[in-house]
Amino acid sequence: MVKKKRKQRGNDMQDNERKLQPETETEAIDPTVEAAEEAQPAEEAAQEAAPTAEELAAAIAKQEEYLNMAQRVQADFDNFRRRNQNVRKEAFDDGARTFATTLLPVIDNLERAIAAAQNSADESLKSGVEMVYRQLVECFEKRGITAIDRLGEPFDPSLENAVMQGTADEGEPGTVCAVFQKGYQMEGMVLRHAMVKVVAE
Repeated sequence: MVKKKRKQRGNDMQDNERKLQPETETEAIDPTVEAAEEAQPAEEAAQEAAPTAEELAAAIAKQEEYLNMAQRVQADFDNFRRRNQNVRKEAFDDGARTFATTLLPVIDNLERAIAAAQNSADESLKSGVEMVYRQLVECFEKRGITAIDRLGEPFDPSLENAVMQGTADEGEPGTVCAVFQKGYQMEGMVLRHAMVKVVAE
C-alpha cells in the first residue's frame, strides 16, 4: 500500500514537471546554414556600398546648390545689417542737425551780447558771456559744426544768400564784402546759409 502511494506520488510529480515545461521545443539551427545566410558575396557588398556615377553627380550638384544658397543668405544678411547701420546713422545725424539748428539763434544772441558789452564797464558780465559763447562753440566743433565765414571770398550760392549788393570800392567784383549773419554747416551739410553782401560784378 505504501509502495503504491509512493509510486503514485512519483507519477504525479513527473506530470507536474511536464506541465511546467514549455510546450514548444526549440529547434536546433544548423550553424553552417546560418553562416551561409549571413555571409554575402564580396562583390555584392562592394556594389551596394559604392555609389554610382549618377548618384555622385547628383550629390555634388546638391552640395553646390546648398553652398550657393548659404552664400546668398549670408550676402542678404550682410546687406541688411549694412542698410540698418546706414539708416541708424542717418536718423542720428538728422536729429543732431535739427537740434543744432535750434541752437543757432542762441549763439547769434551771445555774439550780439558780446558786441554790446564792448562798451560796458562791467568786465565780469562781458567775460561771463564770452565764456558761455566759447563753450557753445567748442560743443559745436566737437560735433563737426563750423561757421561759414568767407569774407573776401568769391560768392558761393550753395553756402551764402546775397541780401545786398556792394559797390566796386568795397572789394573785388563777385566777392563777399560783408557778413550780416553767420552761416553754419555740419560735416559738409549746410544748416543755415550765411546772409552776406556781395560786390557787384
